[in-house]
Amino acid sequence: MGIVRRKISLARLDHSLMTAPRHDVLCIGNAIVDVIARAEEDFLAAESLIKGSMMLVDTDRAEYLYSKMGAAIESSGGSAGNTAAGIGSFGGKVAYFGKVAADHLGKIFSHDIRAVGVDFATAPLEGGAPTARCMIVVTPDGERTMSTYLGACVALSPADIDADVVAGAAITYMEGYLWDPPAAKEAFRQAAKIAHGAGRKVAITLSDSFCVDRYRDEFLELMRSGQVDIVFANETELHALYQTADFDTAIAALRADVGIGFVTLGSKGAMVVAGDETVEVPVRPVERVVDTTGAGDLFAAGALFGLARGLDYETCCELGGLAAGEIISHVGARPDVKLIDLARERGFEI
Repeated sequence: MGIVRRKISLARLDHSLMTAPRHDVLCIGNAIVDVIARAEEDFLAAESLIKGSMMLVDTDRAEYLYSKMGAAIESSGGSAGNTAAGIGSFGGKVAYFGKVAADHLGKIFSHDIRAVGVDFATAPLEGGAPTARCMIVVTPDGERTMSTYLGACVALSPADIDADVVAGAAITYMEGYLWDPPAAKEAFRQAAKIAHGAGRKVAITLSDSFCVDRYRDEFLELMRSGQVDIVFANETELHALYQTADFDTAIAALRADVGIGFVTLGSKGAMVVAGDETVEVPVRPVERVVDTTGAGDLFAAGALFGLARGLDYETCCELGGLAAGEIISHVGARPDVKLIDLARERGFEI
């Protein structure tokens, strides 16, 4: 496959034709409080947890696992929430739509995500399920095993879509995990219609291969119908989407189906395909991998921030790699340092 390594104009975002956005990115996702704790491999075996997996659990199982975990870090999370926080750390103007309950964890989520510079005004759920939480067990090799209780986050509906916020964001970005609840699915379709009506762009991350297996046809329809302009996927998700083991075949299909496709390749870096252009960017070495939680989410943060600011594809990938590299160097899916400061130290002009 021929690789083109050069600066590329982001004419597809049509910055010159749009009114100035109030937000660089609007993220829409499952509002989940992450509960992250370290544990040995024995804990996974004792609690029948499959290493590296993400499984959905009910209320009783969530409470049980929560009681069994050791000292933990609790923060606003969820895939799109992590991305929103990363964009804020780059100095971006970012908003978030997601549903929490009017309870203790809902207050933690709301305070935490606002504290990192994200505009969050979705009304909490009253009298329904409690706030969602994801129990994340990190083993010594940095691998994370997740048990997720969805709770209130599945109650996000079209009524929670603020049309003015959508129309004022350069890019509206949704996590694939949100495609499970029917009301949330309709909320995203509504947001995409508003965004395109305002001359903005719409992005989606495929989230994981199991999510792709559940909604392959619908994701492809979103792409091929033009409801989605930008897709984020890792190698496994890409193969699952096109049901092929051949990488070049999957890339060719992605190129045909969507305007811009970002593909993360683990230790090999990342790739962007857009029209007849292909850009491949190697990964920067990371001294020590501590916890891979949120790596893909933070890659999306850097890339989306770059796209919204009109940067070329190569720089977008490099910013994504910088953010992902920072996040895997410590426990938790929130940067330990301001990403904008780190980017400037590395020579990026932001």
